[in-house]
Formats: sequence, structure tokens, C-alpha cells
Amino acid sequence: MRTATSPSLIDPDLPSIPGLLADRLARAPQSTFCERKSEIGASWTTMSTRAFVDQVNAVARGLVARGIEPGERVSIMCRTRFEWTLLDFAIWAAGAVPVPVYETSSSDQIAWILNDAGVRLAVVETAAHAAATKAAVDVPILVIDEDAIETLVAEGRSIDDAEIERRSKLATADDLATIIYTSGTTGRPKGAELTHGNFTSLSLEGTVGLPEVVHHEGARTLLFMPLAHVFARYIEVMCVASDSVLGHTPDIKNLLADLAGFKPTYLLAVPRVFEKVYNSAEQKAATSKVKLGLFRWAARTAIDYSKSLDSSTSAMLRLRLKVADTLVLHKLRAALGGSARWAISGGAPLGERLGHFYRGIGLRVLEGYGLTETTAPTAVNMPAKSKIGTVGPPFPGASIRIADDGEIEVSGAHVFRGYHNNPEATATALVDGWFHTGDLGALDDDGYLTITGRKKEIIVTAGGKNVAPAVLEDRLRGHPLVSQVVVVGDGKPFIGALLTLDADMLPGWLTGHGLPEMTVAEAARSHAVLAALDRAVTRTNEAVSRAESIRKIKVLDLDFTEANGYLTPSTKVKRAAVLHDFAAEIEAIYQP
Repeated sequence: MRTATSPSLIDPDLPSIPGLLADRLARAPQSTFCERKSEIGASWTTMSTRAFVDQVNAVARGLVARGIEPGERVSIMCRTRFEWTLLDFAIWAAGAVPVPVYETSSSDQIAWILNDAGVRLAVVETAAHAAATKAAVDVPILVIDEDAIETLVAEGRSIDDAEIERRSKLATADDLATIIYTSGTTGRPKGAELTHGNFTSLSLEGTVGLPEVVHHEGARTLLFMPLAHVFARYIEVMCVASDSVLGHTPDIKNLLADLAGFKPTYLLAVPRVFEKVYNSAEQKAATSKVKLGLFRWAARTAIDYSKSLDSSTSAMLRLRLKVADTLVLHKLRAALGGSARWAISGGAPLGERLGHFYRGIGLRVLEGYGLTETTAPTAVNMPAKSKIGTVGPPFPGASIRIADDGEIEVSGAHVFRGYHNNPEATATALVDGWFHTGDLGALDDDGYLTITGRKKEIIVTAGGKNVAPAVLEDRLRGHPLVSQVVVVGDGKPFIGALLTLDADMLPGWLTGHGLPEMTVAEAARSHAVLAALDRAVTRTNEAVSRAESIRKIKVLDLDFTEANGYLTPSTKVKRAAVLHDFAAEIEAIYQP
């Protein structure tokens, strides 16, 4: 059993999350804690740590006035905006436990989470959220868009500051900080109980271990991932420890404008964002053969330059890069705000091509791996210890080992304490201090981790070949036409795949290839589109053996979305639902 460990870089005596904020206040009360916008198109205004703590305490007093006791649960259902972070820290300051709910959740999902967690008060963003929550559970509801914050501040004026100070000091590192419900590709979501120490250990390890990214003068990040997701939540807390300036973007439609205004120095995103940026840039260039040729030359130059950094870089290649940057590449950096030099990517493999491309244009994408149960990162490529194509060595303070069947197991101070109200699942997942992730991977001789698939998703063909679909799905999803991929073939004579098309990318692709406008349904039957997808499959198959390769595809005339029930809020495909509902399409793949 191969094991890799990265030593801890911090004092084992960990503070709580309110303690982390108190340390920040004592250290730098007038430092900029965050920047925020009051409305679309408004300018960014700064808020000091002192001002943020004052607001946190004012809202916390309102929670106390409402009868929220230490240890009780308060849910938050909201897009990624300043009020989310304010409420999070206010609930902690009141000694209570915030429970995130995705703002896209249905009434059934809301009912399960709020009832299972025992939520006493629900804070939601909109009237629509309030209606969905009211239909699900019988709890008091406050609406952010209807002055929830102002209401709490007004109600809390009768509460003494000393009560908030007392409550803020109640929690220890071992106490429950939050219950985050996994998005659940199968069955009911499980509530992962994460402690204060889970968050503060990982935040402090990140601050010490990644100073050039998060802990330097001018470090700033703009959150646009859902704060209901553990990854964004971890970054929110780490900003407190690292003194990074925090910003929020609630609407992805305004992302480019917000990036330009906020100018983050590091970003947090999933690979799909980086794929979209690249594919969109390529499609803009496809308006003429000359522009497209120039873009592809510049992209190859960036990739070649990045690869040369691992060996030696010639003067001629440096000159090529300078020309490519002047003509093309600087525009991509500008689209990300112009100041971003680092990005942290997780959730799925980025792929070597895009990893080298972004490093070549001056944005180092540090791929990492983690789960809700590990409070986000448990492995990550570090600035001085990085291998493109892997998810890096264990994060400082973490240990990773590979079981005999290839399963990744994790231990460390960042590993959750168990599933809420689910001792059976806890006993299965946590064995002798090691969390059994359900993911498959491999450690190389230097301790770098590569993810190879999900244990429960292994496909066994009729010929007895075990195939991990993730490698094929991730590579094929990189094509600009492709939105989602589900590899199939369990018990079948060969591997096939269901594909959906990206409706946003389709028009530009068609124009760039001299084809007429088409609907998604028409494109799914177009000979030209299908030929392009077949070529993409051929390139994808280069990563695997013939027995593992995709032999035939079926393009669907709809996409998988959260709204139609085929994606989780964290954009994972609900494989079981897809296999069930598209059984006829799968069978058609295997018809002669």
C-alpha cells in the first residue's frame, strides 16, 4: 500500500473560526477585508476588517434576540454575495451552526436538508426561495432581498456585546462548524459534519504553504462558485487567515465585467471554466481563417513554452512567446481581470493541454483534489512542487494512501468527523482514522496523486475489461461542441458514450466551420457535426487501450442540467438517472 505524507506547517493548537477572525482583527483592524458592490454596474467599495467584524456582531446579536442558542442550526440559501459571508460569520459568532443550501434546490431537497439538520431558522435570498422553503418545512424564514440583514440588526440592539463575545469563544477546534450536504449523484444527500478545526487547520496550512498565491501584499480573489460548495467556503475562511481581499460575484453573466473591475490575483474555479475561456477565445478568432490560424499558432507557442520550462527554453521560443503574447495571449489575461497569476482548479482533471496553455500565458493553474469530507483540498500542486497532469502531492498536514484495489484513502486534521444522523455511512467511510473516498487513483514515486476514476463507476465490459469512464469523459468534454459525456458499456461488447452539445458554443463553432445555423436537435443529426465529434473521439481514445476505447457515440438532442434532474448543484452528472432514462438510446448504440 503506497502512502505519501506532507508534514504540517502549523501549530497543532488550532483556533475556532471566530478565533481566526479575532486574530485577524487584532493583527490588522484597518486592513481591507473585502470589496463589495451594491448593485450591477456600481463601483467596488472597500470594507475594513474592523467594519466587517462590527457588522458580524450586529447580525449575531439579532440571531440571539431571535432565540438562536449555541449549537443550533441556521440555514443559508443564497447566491454567492457578501451577505452569505456576513451571515456565515454571524452565525458562528452567535455560537450556532450554519447549514448551506444550494439556491437551486427543490422543495424536496430543502425539506430533507432542513429536517435532517434540525434547522431552527432559514435565511434565504429571494421571495421565490422563501416560497420553496415554506412549502418544505415549518420554520421561521428571513429574506435577504426583503431586508433580512437590517431586520436582524434592528432586533439585536437590545443584546449586550458581552453576550456575543462570550458565544464567540464557546467553540473549540473539535466542535461542529457546519453541516454540508453532498450534492448526491445517487440517493439522499449525506450531511458531512465539518469542525472548526477542519477549516482552520486547512486555512492556516494554505496560508503558510501557498504564500506567493494567497498571503502577500495585494492578494485578492473573486468568488463566483456557490458558497454552498465546500471549496468556496474554504476559500472564504482562508481569506481571513491569509489577509487576502475577498470579493463576490452572484451572477455568472456579469463575471467578465466583475473580473475586470475587481482584478483578482488568484482565482478559484472548476476545469469547465478554463475550457470555456479557451473555447470562447478560439471561436472569436474563427471569424476568419487568418485570425483562427494566428490564435492556434499562439496557443501552440504557449503550450510549447510551458513544456520547455520543465527542461530548457531556447531564446527563439521566448521570442515566439513574446510575439504571441503581443498579438493574442495578453487578451486572455485581460479577460480574467489582467492581474491573475494563479488559479486553483478542482472537481475534475484540467488536462495537460490546458494546463500547459494557461501556464504558457502566465496563469499558473494549480490542480488539486478534495471532497466535502476533506473540507476541500487534500492534494494540490504547489508553486514550487508541481506536475501538470497530476493533482499534486498531499496538502500540508495530509496523508494519502492507495488501497490494494486502487481506492484513495485520506487522513489529517482536515478530515470530517462523520455523517450527520448516519452512523452506518460514517462507519463505512471512516476506518481507523482514514477516510475512504470512493475515488480511484495512483501515487507516483514523488508522491504526486493522479485520479483515475470513481470506484462505483467502474464499467466491466462483456469481455471482462475494467474501464474507468472518467479519463474518457474528461478528455472528450474538452471539445468546444461537447457539454456532457456519459461513458457506457457495462456488460456490453464494447465501450460507447452518450454526448450532449453545448448550446452556447454551437453557433460560433458552426460559423467558424462555414456551416449554417442549426438548433441543438438539428446539430445532433448533422453529418458535419457528427464527423467532428468522431474525430474528437479518436483523439480521446489515444489516452487508453483499444479495449477501453469508445467505439460508438450517441448524441442527444438535449443537455444535462440541474433543472431537468441530470446534474447535481456542483455540476456532477447523475449517472444512475441518465442510464435509467436513456436506456433506449444506450441500447441503440449496440444495435448492428
